[in-house]
Amino acid sequence: MRFRFMAALVATAVIGAPAVASAAPTTMSSLVGDPSAYVDPLIGTGRGGSSVGEINNFPGPAAPFGMMQFSPDTQGAYAGYQYHSDQIRGFSLDHASVGCNAFGDVPILPVTGDVGGAPWDRVEHFTHDDEQAEPGYYAVTLADSKVRAELTATTRTGLATFAYPAGSTPQVLVKGGASLAGNTAATLKITGDREVSGSATTGNFCGKGNHYTVYYSITFDQPFTAHGTWDGSSVKPDTDSVDSPRAGAYLTFGSETVHAKVSMSYVSVDGAKANAAAEVPDFDFAAVRKSTRDRWTQALGKIRVAGRDTAQLKTFYTALYHSLMHPNTFDDVDGRYIGFDNRIRTLPKGRHQYANFSDWDTYRSLAPLHAMLFPKEASDMAQSLTNDAVQGGWWPRWPMANGYTGQMTGDSSVALISNLYAFGARDFDVKTALKYLVKGATSVDDTPGAYQERRGIADYVARGYLPNNDASRGDHARVGASITLEWAIDDFAIARFAQGIGDRDVAREFTKRGQNWQNIFNPATGYLQPRAQDGRFPDGPAYVPPPPGKFGQDGFDEGNAAQYTWLVPQDPAGLVTAMGGPSAVATRLDTFFQKLNVGPNEPNMWAGNEPDFGVPFLYNHVGQPWKTQQVVREIATTLFSATPDGEPGNDDLGAQSSWYVWAALGIYPATPGTPDLVVASPLFERAVLSLPNGRTIDIHAPKAPATYVHALSLDGRDWDRTYLPANTARDGGRLDFSLASTPDKRWAADSTPPSYRDNEKPFLASATNQVVVEPGTSGSFTVSGQRLGGHDRVLDVSTQAPAGITVTGPRQLRLDDRTGGGTAKLSVSVAAGTPEGYYQVPVTVRGGPTSVPGSVIVLVAPRGGLAAAYANVGISDDGDTGSADIDGAGNSLSRQALAAAGLVGGKPSQAVGTTFTWPAAPAGRPDNVVAAGQTIQVSGTRLSFIGTASNGDHRGTATVTFTDGTTAQADLSFGDWVFPGGGTDPVFGNTLVARTDHRNQPGGQGGGASVYATAPFDAPAGKTIASVTLPSDADLHVFAIGLG
Repeated sequence: MRFRFMAALVATAVIGAPAVASAAPTTMSSLVGDPSAYVDPLIGTGRGGSSVGEINNFPGPAAPFGMMQFSPDTQGAYAGYQYHSDQIRGFSLDHASVGCNAFGDVPILPVTGDVGGAPWDRVEHFTHDDEQAEPGYYAVTLADSKVRAELTATTRTGLATFAYPAGSTPQVLVKGGASLAGNTAATLKITGDREVSGSATTGNFCGKGNHYTVYYSITFDQPFTAHGTWDGSSVKPDTDSVDSPRAGAYLTFGSETVHAKVSMSYVSVDGAKANAAAEVPDFDFAAVRKSTRDRWTQALGKIRVAGRDTAQLKTFYTALYHSLMHPNTFDDVDGRYIGFDNRIRTLPKGRHQYANFSDWDTYRSLAPLHAMLFPKEASDMAQSLTNDAVQGGWWPRWPMANGYTGQMTGDSSVALISNLYAFGARDFDVKTALKYLVKGATSVDDTPGAYQERRGIADYVARGYLPNNDASRGDHARVGASITLEWAIDDFAIARFAQGIGDRDVAREFTKRGQNWQNIFNPATGYLQPRAQDGRFPDGPAYVPPPPGKFGQDGFDEGNAAQYTWLVPQDPAGLVTAMGGPSAVATRLDTFFQKLNVGPNEPNMWAGNEPDFGVPFLYNHVGQPWKTQQVVREIATTLFSATPDGEPGNDDLGAQSSWYVWAALGIYPATPGTPDLVVASPLFERAVLSLPNGRTIDIHAPKAPATYVHALSLDGRDWDRTYLPANTARDGGRLDFSLASTPDKRWAADSTPPSYRDNEKPFLASATNQVVVEPGTSGSFTVSGQRLGGHDRVLDVSTQAPAGITVTGPRQLRLDDRTGGGTAKLSVSVAAGTPEGYYQVPVTVRGGPTSVPGSVIVLVAPRGGLAAAYANVGISDDGDTGSADIDGAGNSLSRQALAAAGLVGGKPSQAVGTTFTWPAAPAGRPDNVVAAGQTIQVSGTRLSFIGTASNGDHRGTATVTFTDGTTAQADLSFGDWVFPGGGTDPVFGNTLVARTDHRNQPGGQGGGASVYATAPFDAPAGKTIASVTLPSDADLHVFAIGLG
């Protein structure tokens, strides 16, 4: 059981850190000589926990940033390999630690005996006892056929050795149409008696509609004695070619040992053959294995560490290994590649094209690592993105192969390229890159079906935030707050990039936009929150546990308000100010870190997801750096380990692994677009980072792995700060840490890392959304203010109430000297006789020349009236469908379709001899009563309930009370709003009031929907209806009551 964080703070204990003796070792450990020896590719191939799912690393051989990842695929694993599986479907050519089905193209499976009637479904059992993995090599014994398979690979070509048991019939299955995401097309051709080649077209990553084609060539060291093909429905012996999405072939051999050479290309089969000829001219397995391992040793040697814990060394170097897998080489040995315009292009000599940028994940910690240690490759990566933009017309977001996916939210390859530039990647066309960065940040292609880099950008620019509407819908929900925060980071990154290359005008404009986070900070709650189409923050508390089955809170992508509130890396000081100052923020951080890896639905740290990567370092901004050291160390030593399940979540193409690398070094790239490095504490006694200019960052910490910093010197001088000079990533330096097992709460407590506070607003303000007031009575609302970049101590509050409504109370809002926050409570009086309905009361908060406009909705509703009982939003505007949910699944009636069918808010209508008024609730406000036993006051001799049912037909009975106190029963049954009785005709005696031509759904518009009137209830002669009491059924929705 994990210790609770607060308890540990009281005891000042080291959370999750190993016990460390106070005496230092007499000698420091030596730097690692062969980093490859500490890489275990099986680390991180299992699960990251119940709430965070698969880690999705793969154990097979690959070269650094290679095109090929020649690795086993286990049955049912959507990204390729799952350690806890016991069946292999084949050894495929390409892999990545993604979160959706992807890659796994052209699995090859050696088997024995007859191929059977469905070789495309054939799998082999295996155990880890017979499995071996290291950089450049993988081997496993397939238990069913007793075949020993060994793999090695170069950048674009792999070698396989299959050793079959004596007396068996050796077979090789080539599953050409078996990509993990399925195939829309696949071709396969057998040439002569030693060669198979073909192509596989796949894609649709996370449902985004992209596609790519991979070409392959397989050559054997000996002739096969028989062969055949299949198309996924039948096997055809002795055939040489097949063109089918499930194309495949079997090859029969007469030898007990078969060597195969497998090469790939995204240009052509000839390109694949040329790659093989250049990289692996023969079948020298041992030579290729050694060459690739040597390349890894050289790459991993960019960081040499010294430590005594073998498991920690394995965890570190495997994390660094995973950090250097992606992006992937995309050009052939001759420099040709297929562009985003589907044209074959040729690179200048010495340059490479890279693909597969998981930018939402990797811009934060992976891109800085690449650029700092590998600026040549990182420059090519930056140029690759620029090439993509020139060829495709727009800057790519999560590009895969040669296509846009637009996966995840934000515009994160913008921040990625800015980080590449900031950390040393400078050899690319910066002016063209900036041109397309600005284009995508100021315009969008509205052509139906077109790739949209920033959907809704015009609204964002005009408002300073993206509303939480259909334009901000992500994979799981509306994510307006997440997009606003990510775009603010992206815009800040554009500003820094523009400044770096000398474009001051762009830098000035986008520096302002980099502060757009403040437009979604709600001073009433102290959280960053989504704002609706009408500009309002959600009602109620900021963090609301998502309903069962949801993956995050509305407004946030894979997370919630408690997790995203910290996502302002460009201006942590401003965020701390907005949240009430260092003391208040430290307390909230303590609560936040009581749990460390909770998934998207709890209000605590989710170490397994990228938006929270930087949160542990925020203690450096509130005078408690020892807690940064403590939390970072706990995450690094309890959630990462040298085991298959040794990561807290999906590795996301090296994102998780790169976080660990930085954490173990004791420094972290805190601010996208800048070379800023903040300080935690090193895990190792020494670490030497070799920079490309021949300099080093040489980190000494003799008492590591003790957790807490008691002193730090930089190049021999005392450095009592929690950040390093901005030139450290370029020029290097020596860092000497003095560590201990108990915290020094004074060290660097007065130091805060850089924050970029230009263009902060003087203050922020918000008001209560809605107040319900009965005519002749009063209610109240609250105006909240928070000082940010200004010095105001008092803010002025003014209102403009419509006729029949009076607002009284304090007209000044005082801001606390310490926290900067304050509230003013105002009273709202509604005159007797004021008609029922919604009224807008404008509210303006002023401080000096700055004013913040807003409004409060006053719902004038007689006590016991229907409007006072409204509790559900069942009507939405087209284009803002997420603002309503009539059925618990995000569906709703369309306001525009209702109006077209005759139901207009505030307009009287007739049905079954009664008159009713359709609700005129503003968008996003409750407009119907969910039957739950409420008593509604009415007056008349005939009534009918106007409404509908969700989730099927629903029967109910209402109790009618007359003015003389007697009662009767009235039917309150509605047919389903979409399919009454499973068809289209009303049921239960309902009369159709309106049938719309469409309804609103999370993914767009659906078929029509119906509103009904129940069979009328007539009061007995001489009696008058005084009230009705509704039944209890959450699927009965009453929008109005018709009276006659």
